[in-house]
Amino acid sequence: MENKILLGHGSGGQMTHDLITDLFVRYFRNDYLGPQTDSSILPVNTRNIAFTTDSFVVDPIFFPGGDIGKLAVAGTVNDLAVSGAKPLYLSCSFIIEEGFPIKDLEKIVQSMADEAAKAGVLITTGDTKVVDKGKCDKVFITTTGVGELQEDQIHISSGNKVKPGDKIIINGSIADHGMAIMAARNELNIQSAITSDCACLNGLIAKALSASSNIKFMRDATRGGLATVLSELSSGKNYGVHVEEDHILIKENVRGICELLGFDPIYVANEGKVVVVVDQEDAAAVVDSMKKHPFGRDAAVIGEISEDHPGKSWLTTEIGGKRLIDKLAGEQLPRIC
Repeated sequence: MENKILLGHGSGGQMTHDLITDLFVRYFRNDYLGPQTDSSILPVNTRNIAFTTDSFVVDPIFFPGGDIGKLAVAGTVNDLAVSGAKPLYLSCSFIIEEGFPIKDLEKIVQSMADEAAKAGVLITTGDTKVVDKGKCDKVFITTTGVGELQEDQIHISSGNKVKPGDKIIINGSIADHGMAIMAARNELNIQSAITSDCACLNGLIAKALSASSNIKFMRDATRGGLATVLSELSSGKNYGVHVEEDHILIKENVRGICELLGFDPIYVANEGKVVVVVDQEDAAAVVDSMKKHPFGRDAAVIGEISEDHPGKSWLTTEIGGKRLIDKLAGEQLPRIC
């Protein structure tokens, strides 16, 4: 195999065949991918499927705690899991710039294979395109996911059963991913390294769903951060959302770089955080179940659904003031996923 991607790798001929066989199939090998047919034939034992797709263009493509490949798998797995679904299958499509090093592509593919194995999902089909140098930035990845969704969990993605008194939970600290990307992109000399929280959360979410049948809503706090999830949850509703600033965990090194660069942590992206709304009677059980998982050790109740200020989200600050939470206006942190 060549050391770099050439236009011939996207031609559909022998070079394409060799790239697919020697790299992608070697790492993603499974019974459904093996035949290399135009479509994978997949068993799904449910009336309902969850289906999602996402594209990943992060810069830089390698960062503390992950890379674009791990991010592509985790992002799509999490979109399925927060809908209440059990993720099963992924497809992946690569757009690769001519001249991209094969060794870097192999690192990305291996990272995807490792993360898919941890999540218990199979990468069953895909596509590869090569574009002229300068026509894309190194490599872009699109992943599509399919999962099984039980009838009694269809309401979770819409949140249409949320009511005043329900508690709001998050599984840990916020803003880690966005600040890790910012530090890596600008080569900031930070003594206390910031690591992305990028991770597949389907195992954690499965524990939470086992602990309570009264989970009303889940959403992963990616672009726009925690604030955007809370704002979208309350928008147009007959209830409000209230959270306490001193219940929201922000690591000191993350807080420091946010203050240095002028970012508000509640708007900074995460890639391993899920916001959960649950009936108040089950909140403690859900938090306890999360704390038993590596990605939920810092899980906590951060607020509740309120009858006050319908259609609005607000935060009580550490000094007792009130602050309205709006959706992110404009682009605060470019290319974080």
